[in-house]
Order: sequence, then C-alpha cells, then structure tokens
Amino acid sequence: MRRLAAEAAQIVVECLPPPEVDAITFVPADRGRRLKRGHNPAERLAQQLAAAWGLPCIPLLERTRGGRQRGSSAAERRTVRGAFRAIAAAPRTVAVVDDVYTTGATAAAAASALRGAGARRVEAISFARTLRRR
Repeated sequence: MRRLAAEAAQIVVECLPPPEVDAITFVPADRGRRLKRGHNPAERLAQQLAAAWGLPCIPLLERTRGGRQRGSSAAERRTVRGAFRAIAAAPRTVAVVDDVYTTGATAAAAASALRGAGARRVEAISFARTLRRR
C-alpha cells in the first residue's frame, strides 16, 4: 500500500486547512512492523502532507518500546504512555501524523514527548479514525 500515501495525503489536504505549525513529524513504527512492511505509513503520509503544505517534515521521535496495538482494548491502548522519546529539539509548534487514530493514546504519548523536547503546541493529524461499536 506504499503507493497510496499520495492519494491519502490529497484527501487530507482537501479536508483540512494547512496547520499553523513550524514543522510536521510522524509517529515512528515499531521495528517489527517496519521490517515486515518495509516502510512506515505514518512517515510516508507525513512526507506527502509536508510537501503539499510547504512545511518541513522532520523525524523527531523514536519508540522506547514496542507498540503494536491492533486488536487491543481501549484500556490496553493506554499503556502506550511513555512509548516515545524525542531524538531532537522540537519546533515551537508541530503537527504529529499517524495513519489511524483510535483512542488518542498514541497521539497523546507522542505529543507528550514533543512537549518535553520544547514544543509548546502539538496538533495531531491522521488519515483515518476508528469508530467504537455500541
């Protein structure tokens, strides 16, 4: 699905105004998933969005531990807290991109790491959002 990043980014660009941020970053994939896929969908989406919006795309985060959450409950997903560490100083305002937003736990953990690295405002952008069944 690597080739779909440009199409996904185009959909996001059509639905959202450009964020008022200094840079875009992305949620890093865990090592196993990146090796299996051969790429990180969030990174590819971030690169395409940055190009469309004329913003720099900077890798700012790394995983401190594994992060596979597919099939996990909302309570289990909250264990992602502290799963990221900044690898560089963050710009004052930054948008963090992930491919799918489920509970917000990943975005919150990434934003926390970015704020710890100097960001004062962090926006989250994703291509898809899962809906809870009732």
